[in-house]
Parts: sequence; structure tokens; C-alpha cells
Amino acid sequence: MENMSARVGKAREDYLEAMLMLREELGYIRSVDIAEKLGVTKPSVSYMTKQLRQQKLIEMDDDSAITLTEKGEKIATEIYKRHKTLVDFFMEFGVDEKIAYRDACLVEHDLSPETFEAIYKHVNKKRKNKKR
Repeated sequence: MENMSARVGKAREDYLEAMLMLREELGYIRSVDIAEKLGVTKPSVSYMTKQLRQQKLIEMDDDSAITLTEKGEKIATEIYKRHKTLVDFFMEFGVDEKIAYRDACLVEHDLSPETFEAIYKHVNKKRKNKKR
């Protein structure tokens, strides 16, 4: 797994991840919902969506509905996978879910692929054992 942060940047990854989460939660992606989810201003969202469109990571239709491109979807899915895995990992040590969520946001972009893969294998082994 390559380090995607080097390619698109942390802020862009946060936006893509938020878009994926919104699509899962709401069934659609709108700028106003992105602003609310990330705690940023609407002008910030406008600026970033322009950047993401230029990088061909998202598309916007005439009604300003946002869709992830295949490339954007791939990056968002990978970051979200990292996020969920890290939350589970931190919670294994007794960290409160809200704190685990916040801390996962802080480190999900900066872990080396090797460290993340080791954590992912550990968390998945625990998940498999719980299902038995």
C-alpha cells in the first residue's frame, strides 16, 4: 500500500473521507454537509472542491451534487479504512470512542504503510476471533 498523503495531501484526504462518510450516511454529498461535518466554512469547502475537481477526484453536476471519481473513491476508501481500523485499535486499549475517533483523525495520514498494515492485521485477527 502506498502512502497516499504524499500524493494528495492531508486536507484533501480529510475532505474525500468526509464525502465518503456523508454518502454512506445521507445517500448524497452536498457542500453544506461537508462544511458541517468538518467544521469549516462554506468558502473553504468551495475552495477545496475546486482543487479536488482539478485533480479529478470529484465531479459536480449542475445542481452542485458531488460525486467521487474512481480515483477519489479509492483514496477515500483507503483513508476511511485506516480511520476505522485505528479507532478499533485505540479502543482495544480502553480509549473512549470519542477520543479514539479524534486521535485516529490525527494519525491516519502519517502512519507508514508498514505500521498501518501491522495494526490492520492485528485488529482483523481480533475481529475474527470475536466472531467465533
